[in-house]
Amino acid sequence: MKIIFMGTPDFAVPCLKKLISDGHSVEAVFTREDKPVGRKHILTAPPVKVAALAHNIPVFQPKKLRDNNEVLELIKNINPDMIVVVAYGRILTKEILDIPKYGCVNVHGSLLPKYRGSAPIQWSVINGDKETGVTTMLMDEGIDTGDILEVSTMSIDDNDTGGSLFDKLCLAGAELLSTTVKGLEEGSITPKKQSENEATYAPILSKEMGLLDFGKNADELWHLIRGLNPWPLTYFYCKERRYKVYSAEPVRISGRSVGEFFIKDGKPFIACGENSALLIKEICPDGSKKMDSLAFVNGRFIAEGEILK
Repeated sequence: MKIIFMGTPDFAVPCLKKLISDGHSVEAVFTREDKPVGRKHILTAPPVKVAALAHNIPVFQPKKLRDNNEVLELIKNINPDMIVVVAYGRILTKEILDIPKYGCVNVHGSLLPKYRGSAPIQWSVINGDKETGVTTMLMDEGIDTGDILEVSTMSIDDNDTGGSLFDKLCLAGAELLSTTVKGLEEGSITPKKQSENEATYAPILSKEMGLLDFGKNADELWHLIRGLNPWPLTYFYCKERRYKVYSAEPVRISGRSVGEFFIKDGKPFIACGENSALLIKEICPDGSKKMDSLAFVNGRFIAEGEILK
């Protein structure tokens, strides 16, 4: 099958590689522009661009798709059987959606219609879900509103983070895309309308979301810590110094004030709401390296009995 692939981050790379290994002809790849990365602002290509160039596939990086006749004519001239979109980061116009014979297929990291939007994987962890998955759908003019093609489910383990689940789902997405493309070509898949009554949204993440409110139950904060790892990470302040929390564990306690820092059995804890506390397992004080609980206690960064807010 003749395919145009559109995608940008790491999540999309296994899907591109799977299309190639399945023997499809990927005629072109569309991705976002190169961006400055790191403190030195080194101009860096998106992961999908790197993968495409490694397979000698032409890469296009238009700043916009809407009102771009050059892009529209390019796609028409390629005349793809299908356009596959995986975390591209741009909205396709109706003119583009109508070009491919088999339509535009999107791979989305949730069980649609749940978690439409830009950060479905992280929000499934933040909200304490026990199950997630990947959905392939036929794209329409809405955002993640198209007809569902196939679904693959996956459990969320207690030790999963946004990062680890991301890695699992990108591989599952590649496998699901493979069966979806084959099924569409064979005519064995019947698209299914999404239920608008069951739709939820996964808004974009922000650094401000990571500020820990110790008045909340430790379980809720534990989900947040896991969901925002590796980015943007959760944090708290003590005497104007910021502490980034990478991992923790919720426990039950009594007789402690909300926000109280205490040490028990040589391990650091922070008391939270509803008679709960967080055992801090990995943490990084500003100006220091990431450390485990033992190194944190030995470093005496925070005085026992300090109330954190």
